[in-house]
Formats: sequence, structure tokens, C-alpha cells
Amino acid sequence: MLGVYLSGYTTIYVRFFRGVFVLNDDLREVSLEIGGLSCASCAESVERALVEVDGVDRADVNLMSESASVSFDPDVVDVDDLVEVVEVSGYEVKGYSSAGSSSSIRLGIEGMTCSSCAQKIERELNKAEGVDEASVNFAAETAVINYDPEKTGRKEFEGIIRRVGYSVSDEGEYTYDVKNSWRRMAIAWVFTVPIMVWMVPEMFFGVAWPSMPIYNAGVILLTLPVLFYAGHRTNVQALKGLRNLNPNMDFLIAMGSYAAFITGPLIFLGATVLNFTPIASMIMAFHLTGRWVEAKAKGRASEAIRGLMELEPETANLITSDGEKEVPISQVEVGDRVAVRPGDKIPVDGTVVDGEGSVDESMATGESMPVTKQPGDEVIGSTVNQDGYLEVEATKVGEDTFLSQVIEMVKEAQSKKVPIQEFADRVTRYFVPAVLMLATITFLVWWLAPQQAMLIAQPLDQYLFWVDTTMSPIMLALYAAIATLVIACPCALGLATPTALIVGSGKGAENGVLIRKGEAIQTLKDVNTILLDKTGTLTQGKMSVTDIKPTKQNTEKQLLSYAAMAEVRSEHTIARAITEKAREQNIEIQEPDEFQVIQGKGVIATKNNEKITVGNRTLIKEQTESQTKEVEETLQNLENQGKTGILIAIDNEVIGVIAIYDKLKPDAKETLQNLKQKGYQLKMITGDNKRTAKAIAREAGIDQVHAEVMPDEKASEVQKLQKQTKGKIAMVGDGINDAPALAQADIGIAIGTGTDIAIESGDIILVKGQLQGIEKSIKLSQKTFQKIRQNLWWALGYNTTMIPIAMIGILHPVFAPAAMAASSASVILNSNRLKNTEI
Repeated sequence: MLGVYLSGYTTIYVRFFRGVFVLNDDLREVSLEIGGLSCASCAESVERALVEVDGVDRADVNLMSESASVSFDPDVVDVDDLVEVVEVSGYEVKGYSSAGSSSSIRLGIEGMTCSSCAQKIERELNKAEGVDEASVNFAAETAVINYDPEKTGRKEFEGIIRRVGYSVSDEGEYTYDVKNSWRRMAIAWVFTVPIMVWMVPEMFFGVAWPSMPIYNAGVILLTLPVLFYAGHRTNVQALKGLRNLNPNMDFLIAMGSYAAFITGPLIFLGATVLNFTPIASMIMAFHLTGRWVEAKAKGRASEAIRGLMELEPETANLITSDGEKEVPISQVEVGDRVAVRPGDKIPVDGTVVDGEGSVDESMATGESMPVTKQPGDEVIGSTVNQDGYLEVEATKVGEDTFLSQVIEMVKEAQSKKVPIQEFADRVTRYFVPAVLMLATITFLVWWLAPQQAMLIAQPLDQYLFWVDTTMSPIMLALYAAIATLVIACPCALGLATPTALIVGSGKGAENGVLIRKGEAIQTLKDVNTILLDKTGTLTQGKMSVTDIKPTKQNTEKQLLSYAAMAEVRSEHTIARAITEKAREQNIEIQEPDEFQVIQGKGVIATKNNEKITVGNRTLIKEQTESQTKEVEETLQNLENQGKTGILIAIDNEVIGVIAIYDKLKPDAKETLQNLKQKGYQLKMITGDNKRTAKAIAREAGIDQVHAEVMPDEKASEVQKLQKQTKGKIAMVGDGINDAPALAQADIGIAIGTGTDIAIESGDIILVKGQLQGIEKSIKLSQKTFQKIRQNLWWALGYNTTMIPIAMIGILHPVFAPAAMAASSASVILNSNRLKNTEI
């Protein structure tokens, strides 16, 4: 749990778990890794099954990442029930992670030579704290571990496996899918190429070599391994779809392949038909080629997330009483000290306690220039120490580190859907049944009314060599029906949105823009008003005392001493600025006898029966009887310079003013000017007084200001603006002080600070804390949504064009799977073009 200090002197808590947020007191969220999803229809059927479960609030199944994100009520349903629903639907749950309950992970293990090796690893894993059950399969070379994610995780398991003498396979699911797809495709073509060569004389010259019976028998035998071995996965998925009364794309391919294949055996049973068996082999071979291309393209789309995971170091140089010791990263705990030499990756998030060095933080912040680190400075795990020696004390380890949080946030965004995908889902739900109906109609029309069906195909007979209208009605019907079944491509529709979202979110992560909620991609493009908080958003958030203005009865030192005494127990940025200034002047800060925070106004303390009030105008007026004209003039003069005036009073008398100033961020003016030129309305919202707020707004180039807005009033102010504004409103704030306002806005853009990016209220998080991230996030939203629309138009255009062409009999069944594969691949490749987009 992360405790955060609010402006207005109030503490709230945001709960962040590894990739999972606790949504509210009732709902929890689980991420399921699902195997066997082959098309959009599969994903849609699993999603529908999950949503129908009592206690499930929402379910998003992502075909691209083969995962499901499910929000559920743990009092009504548990994770095991959800896993069972997926498995009953005919799919495999490879692993899952969930906040507040057991999670599951599967790891590949290398180096096992016998079953006793597996037993040894299993025994050690089961001893680990937080592990509910571990099972190691020697034959499959895998370990399946059920565990409590709040107590342990993947890195700990990898450390245990390495300690007992084995290694965790680096071959991820992506690599396995690509290799498996390539192997099946290669086997299919090994048998299909000879079939294609063999059928040329028969196809073009009507001569079967060496004889028709041998040719017919030969192509049947060569087709068997293609359909039943290389196409095994397709067959299994097709049967699962049929069993669950939810036919999928694999079912269409299987139907087309077996409809063509059956003609071969029918010849030997005396039927007067043409041998379409070679077409069955080619359909499956082209289909498997498409699967391989799709797997490769999916991998390229997910490169960003894998690249982030590869950045994590495996070991650390732990400093112990006996010297330095190289240990697995999983053994480093909070409070441990690690040594970082030139060229080493910093293994954990932490604070420099000794040494000095230049650290390359480009992977985290995008900043190309190395940053000098000295004792007291914060460092980010997985960044590289370029020169100098650093001794770092760990403050965050394992799943709590900056990089782990980034990875989980990106995964979370990629598992969500954008609103436009609902349209694709509705189409997909009825797509395969509609294609089956169209294929049946096509078959019946060509069979029962061939002359009418040939009206379009016959004139093209002389131009398209594969169109043969002289075939018998039954063969013409089979020819057109097979092409109709195989040409349909629900996958292109299912991949249109998630591929673009995955590439877009990865591109954002590389540029310091974390998309927490997928729907933000669609909403942000419609924003026309941007509301910006002042402190820490427009300004640097590093307040410093610039002026100390005591009344005639006091000295600067006395005034600062009283103010520091009252503020010493506060953690507010203003309080820190005052106490730091007191320490700079070697003032001994005394502890107050009593201390009280007045939310959004200041503090009241007592010392030796004296009441010390430090705060804004409103608080002073409430606590004192009068304020001199001289003090008010001083206050106004400071405020007109963009400074925040803090009044100090003893009992009922104001004794002076301390001015606090917070500089604008270096990129503020340029960024805001660019946004204004693009037509965005810019407004500033702050709890500061009107004069200070207007002075800062003038300097930043903002025309409209909402000042003196208390933290708890910001959300209602956003709500008022939403009613007055036609377009969408984006709120930009620090994600902690402005949490309610960020949640209320149509889009909440949270400014991350250092390693603290676990911000629940932001739809988008700017890791670098720079305002140019607003421009980047808007451009990323526009470009990503543009790709989504292009993909959807292409997928719809392909299906609405190619299915009718197949139905009229002018598309060869062999060309259909190739075109279908090209359709899916083109959607993925188009999304991958986002990688080359400058944002």
C-alpha cells in the first residue's frame, strides 16, 4: 500500500498490486493467460461465457495477447470458478494473477535429466514462503506454481530453481508459438509441394501420371499428414468450437479442407466427382503459413513489452559484513545495500548512500543525457551506471520496482478494450454462423440452379484460367462453397483493435507515456479543453523561500523560527521549504507542544501557551482579529510576482509574511504555446490565491484561471466545466493531490514523479513529469486510433468484398486461405507501422 500526502495536509492511500488494482471494496481483478484462442470468435465466446457468470462485473478477452482481464466479486465467485468456465469453453488457462488471492505461473525449466530432478525442484519450490502448490513435469520440462502474489513471485521462483542447479528457459510463449507454427507449416509444405507438382499435368493437360488411380491414391496419402498432423491444432480447435456450439475460424478452415478432401475417397467408392483432395492440402498449408506469419507479426507488435522485461538485471552485488557477494536479484530486500560499478545495471530502485556516478536513465525517462547521482539522490532500477562507483540502498525490490510497475501497467492497458471494439465484437459474434449460412446457400444455389448461378462466372471463364464452368453442378457447388468457407476472416476484425493498442501502448512506454486504460486512446482524441493544476504540474514542485518580510517588531530570524516551529511536523511542500530555509540559516527548530492541520489553509501550533498560526489569508482571518494595511500591501506585492505569501501570526497578531516561489517547468511555455496553436483551450486550476495564480498563468501563457479552489472542490469544478463545454476535458495533475479531479475528468493525465508511478486515478501517466508528455500522449492517441480505424475498414472491406466473389464462383479455393492469411497479416503489419511514428 502506498501512502501519499495531499495538498491540504491530508493523507490518503492508493493500493497497487502487481499488475492488478483493487477496484473498490467489493470488486477484484484477475488476469488469465489463455491458450487455444485462434480467432476473434474464440475470444468473443470466452468473453461471453465469463460475463454470464454470477459475480462477474466485466470481462475483456484479448485475442492478440491471448489473455482475459476479469473484474469480479470475490464473495460470489472465485478465481478457480473463472478458470473452470474458460476450460469448459474448450480453452486452457496457462496461468493467472490476481490481487488478494492465489496466482498461478508456468515456467520452462532447462537441465533436468530424470524424474528425480523434477522432484528435487518441486520439493524446493513447495518449501518457499507464499507457495500454495508447485508441480514440476519432467516430460514437459515445466513447473506450474500456485502462489500468493503479495508474498512471492516469478523472480523468487527463478532464484530457487537456479540455486538447486537448473535454469529457467528464456524461451517465452512468443518464441514457442513462432517455432511451433513454423514447424507445422514446414511439415505441411513438405507434403503439399509434391502434390502441387504432381497435379500440374492433370490440371493443365488432363493427364494423370502414371495413371489416374495411382494419382488419386497418391494425393490422398500425401494429404493425410497435412490434415491430421500439421493441422492437428486446427482440428482440435474446430472440434472444441463445434462441441460448444460456437464455430470459429478453425471450424471454417476444417470444413473447407475436409469437404475438399472427401472427394478423393468418394472416387474409390464409385462416386462421379472430381478429386479436390490436393485443394484440401493447399488450403491447410496456406492456413498454417498464415498462422506462422501472424505469430511473427504478433511478436513484433509485443516487442516493446518484451524489451522492457529484458532490461531487468538477473544479479546484484550485495554488500554484506563479509564484503561484496553476487546474488540473484530475487534475494535483495528493502534496506539492503548493493554496489554498482561502471557499466553495471542498477539492480533495484533505491537511494545513493555513497559514491558518485553518471547514470543513463533513457530507458525510464527518455532523457538522452546521463544524470549525475550523488548521496541522497534517487536511482531507478535497470538504468545503467556509466561511470563512477555507487553504493545504493534498496527502497523498492521485485514487483514494486519502477520497471515492474511500468511492465504491469502496459500489460493492463493492452488487456483492455477501446469502445470502438464493441462494434467489432458484435460483428464477430454472428460472423461465423453467417458465413456458414452463406456457404450453405451458395452450395444449394450452384447445385440446384447452376445456370442462373453461372450468369456472372461464365463470361469470366476465358479470362480466369481456374474458373471452369463445365464442371458438374455438384462440383461447381462444392468449389464455390469451399471458397466461401475459407475466404472468411474474422481474425482481421478481432485483431484490428488490440494490435494497434499493443503497439501504441508499447510506443508510449518507450517515450515516457504510460496508458493505464485502453479507452483513453479513443477518448483523448476528442479532448478540446485541458485543465492543468499549478503546483508540481505547471511548476517544478520544488518550492523555496524567496522573501522573509517581518513586521517592525520582529527580525527575519525570529519570523522564520516561529514559522519553522509550526511547520516542522508537516510534510507539505511549503512546510518543507520553510524548514529547509531555517536549517540553512542554522536556526534550531523547536518542537511544538500541539500541532493541528487545517486542510487547504495551513497549520496551527502552540508552544509555551503561545498560539502560532501559519497559513493563507483565509486561515489568518479566521484565527486573528486584524491584519494591518502594511502586511496586506506586502502580501499583494509578492502575489503579483507569482509568489505564494504565507502569513505568520502569534496569538491574534500578524508578525510577518514569508514568500514561497515555485518555478515553471522548463518546457511549460513552449508546450502550452503548441497546444494553443492546435486549438486546445487551456485553463489552470489551483488552490492558490488569485493574484499568484494569475501571475503564474500569465508567465505560462494561460488565459483562464480557476483560483482558490480547495482540493476537495476540484472535482466539482471539473464537473461544472464538463457541463459548460461541448467537447471532452482532460485534467492534468500530480495524480495524488488531484486524484478526485483526475477521476472526474473525461481523461486524467497524471504527472509521475521519480519511481512513484503507481497512480490509480490517472488514465495516462507521464513518467518523466514533463509537460511535453501531454503533446506526446495526444499525438499517440490520434495515431493509434487512426490505425484502429484503418484496420477495421480494411477488415470489413476485405470480408464484404471477398465473400461475394467466392460465392459467385470465380475465386479458387486455394487462393482463399492465402488471401485470408494476408488479411490478418496486413492488419498486424499496419499496426506495427506505429513503431516508426514520431510522437
